[in-house]
Amino acid sequence: MSSALTFTPAGIYCPAGDFYIDPWKPVDRALITHGHADHARWGMGSYLATDTAAPVMRHRLGDVSIDTVAYGETLTIGGAKVSFHPAGHVPGSAQIRVEVEGEVWVASGDYKVVDDGLSTPFEPVKCHHFITESTFGLPVFRWQAQDVIAAQINDWWAGCAAAGKTAFLGCYALGKAQRLMSMLNPDIGPILTHTAIENTNAVMRTQGIALVDTVQAGADLVHKDHPGALVLAPPSALGSAWARKFGAQETAFASGWMAVRGIRRRRAGDRGFVISDHADWSGLLCAIKDTEAENIYVTHGYTDIFTRYLNDQGWNAQVLQTEFGGEDAEDEAA
Repeated sequence: MSSALTFTPAGIYCPAGDFYIDPWKPVDRALITHGHADHARWGMGSYLATDTAAPVMRHRLGDVSIDTVAYGETLTIGGAKVSFHPAGHVPGSAQIRVEVEGEVWVASGDYKVVDDGLSTPFEPVKCHHFITESTFGLPVFRWQAQDVIAAQINDWWAGCAAAGKTAFLGCYALGKAQRLMSMLNPDIGPILTHTAIENTNAVMRTQGIALVDTVQAGADLVHKDHPGALVLAPPSALGSAWARKFGAQETAFASGWMAVRGIRRRRAGDRGFVISDHADWSGLLCAIKDTEAENIYVTHGYTDIFTRYLNDQGWNAQVLQTEFGGEDAEDEAA
């Protein structure tokens, strides 16, 4: 039996269907797990993604050809049966199931197994071969409950407001920002958003995704008209000339990397909140176990360490070299 998926210099390839999954070089046909820049790249002949992911992809990539599919809908592409299943990473993110002659593979893209209240929750998919990320594939990475982190962020924001400071919270424009918005208490003050985040918000609102009210913090915004505000901005915008216009302020980052003290210090923010749209150590192991797959392929993250652990636990695991990034790759300006 030939393999349903193979690994090529352009990306993960399905010979039976003549398509690639999240390719990192231009190809004729690309199936895309989600809209982050390291998975949905410009230059493909055509794209296939979930109906929820496609609008943000069009916003980012421009006038490209994107066909859409609903979660759980089965398509026949050449000699392959293909379906997309919730990954829980960001709205519209998917695991892609590929079946050829009874052999089932699942390419998970990026995922998390906790329900964030915004994305369609992760759905385990049984398969023979599972391609998993390992962004946070170390035992040190274990996430606290979302309501605990929400209380921490809101307490910090309220303290900033009481001190007459603007609270700047660094986060990624697609997924993380909207998740944080759902966690914020708008009774504390107004929620302002960097243009990159507000542009993504506008796309999601057009789709009918419910988001709290926000004010775009453009160049013409008078910050004194918004006392006690919290500003959501990409990490690259913190400390910029734009941010300094807001006067007295505190800065914080919302990222899984805030679990590591050295990274918190290098970020030079006043606070760090440990929250990620990727699975933690326990989540990765839970997802892999639930697939019942015997063969595991580990992509971006702590690939070597995580692969060794999986092999020690009885899986047949190997490192898969890709050009996907981790959480830092999601710091987009578009």
